[in-house]
Amino acid sequence: MSGKAWRIIPRPLLETVLNNHAQHHRVPQPLILHGPRGVGKTTLILERLFEKWNTGPHITGYVDFAESIEDYHPKHGHSYPWTSWGVCQSPKLVTLKAQLESCLESMTKRAIKLGTISSHQIYTTLTKWHSPTAVLNQILNVDSGSKMHLVNKKNRFSTSNLWDSAVFKLSAGLNEQELDGVLDKRITVEEGSYHKEAMAALKLAKEVIRVQEKWRENAIRDMNNKGGFSRSLANSATDWPCLLLELLSLAAEMDYFQPKLVMNNIEVLKNAVSEDDGTICGSMYHDSLIWRIIALGANERCLPVVLVTSDSYYSYKAFIDFGFPDIFISRETFGWTPAEAKLHMVGDYFSQPEWDLIVEVLGPNPRHLFEVYALKLSNYYQKDYENTFEDIVDLYLAYLQVNVVNPAMDRALLLLEKFAVDAQSGKISKDRLRFGAPWRHPPKTDIPSWAKIQLMDFVQSLVNSGFAVNYFADWSLEFLDDPSAVALLEVGLLYKQRDPSFIRPVTRGIQRCLVRWLVQERIGLSFKTPCSTTGSAKIKSPTYRFLRGTC
Repeated sequence: MSGKAWRIIPRPLLETVLNNHAQHHRVPQPLILHGPRGVGKTTLILERLFEKWNTGPHITGYVDFAESIEDYHPKHGHSYPWTSWGVCQSPKLVTLKAQLESCLESMTKRAIKLGTISSHQIYTTLTKWHSPTAVLNQILNVDSGSKMHLVNKKNRFSTSNLWDSAVFKLSAGLNEQELDGVLDKRITVEEGSYHKEAMAALKLAKEVIRVQEKWRENAIRDMNNKGGFSRSLANSATDWPCLLLELLSLAAEMDYFQPKLVMNNIEVLKNAVSEDDGTICGSMYHDSLIWRIIALGANERCLPVVLVTSDSYYSYKAFIDFGFPDIFISRETFGWTPAEAKLHMVGDYFSQPEWDLIVEVLGPNPRHLFEVYALKLSNYYQKDYENTFEDIVDLYLAYLQVNVVNPAMDRALLLLEKFAVDAQSGKISKDRLRFGAPWRHPPKTDIPSWAKIQLMDFVQSLVNSGFAVNYFADWSLEFLDDPSAVALLEVGLLYKQRDPSFIRPVTRGIQRCLVRWLVQERIGLSFKTPCSTTGSAKIKSPTYRFLRGTC
């Protein structure tokens, strides 16, 4: 049996919404495309749209912040992790910054080549937010014998004259590599000079930002040591990409130059690590970048920005953290319904009995379907005729259990232990520890045992609730305070939907593995009634009691 090519099945409604957003040259809000892992946000939706978004006047900058995680990215011959990127080794912030800046610089050079960004526009945008006088003097004084240093004394301290002089100086030193793709043999000498001046201005603006950022290193180091926060210092790290975004947004023109930016796996940026204490942390960089994109859109309109993520933080909490529920445009996808998936899968890839088994055990998640189909075509199944399709599904579930769920649960236990330690050291607000829920009273000793009992109690409560908690409709926002819920959301086994507002396992297959984990842990305990030690009966909240204290 030979396998058929895996078809990308269109999602007309969602694709129409995304296209409508991208067809505008400037928009007031960024768009977040979010949904559980494995539903095809990148492979089944975005990849279909990129051809259209890079045709004619359209140009799309694409940044996948997970590319640097070599153990789990398709670019390096691997598969995306089933759990959160947060459980993988965190990439360096400097690498992610370079990715974003390189993408935006490439788009800016395209705009310069089209004549929509000039030296004067770069200067105007730069001086709108920065004072480059000191840096320009420093640049012009590098070579004291240069004729460019001999500026007319009357206009010596004019910022515009300093800028023109510095641009002229840098323009003369541009090499072919820096001008690659900007100068064209078909353009006139005058146009070539215009483009070359704009390229020199872009290089100069970058140098100004870099020098000013370096001047703030000691202040950032002091802020990091004291554990404080400064909006201006946080913004200094994002000055350059945000300057480029503003330039591109101002240069956008319908039917001539319509740039847009897609940032995939944006949550990786939030978890990035900085090696130098003279730079801000990844979460601060992430917040500053998004705040400024929001501000640019609200104040002047920004080029279309699409944030793509599988982290459920962006489905609800991010909207509140960054202002109010409509601060972003939300587009959520849960993949195929069983009926939609059956229409395309049965006959071409699976028989009806096989399909019934898949939907019952794993659900219609596209990634599950792809991976089970790959197993079906494998030599393990083809050469051993005693193996049935049920054996393939069992093998796949065992793979999910051992390689996905169990390691993620170990990570969740570590997060619960950290919560207990932070609570004892006073890092957790007393408001979160005020009431009678057992997790609000972590012990001072034997924290690992407490963490395991809490997690088992939580999973058992989820089982009792049918693995579906409507945190809005059931008035169960208290649920989101539970460190067990937070831990399972953070490691990517649970997903917090926006509409409808359910918290549930990312797939039915993962749900089965969570139950298996609970059974394994119960068998491994030396006592049979772990819930009796948690004090669950003390819970007072009528909106939360059905979750904890029922096992």
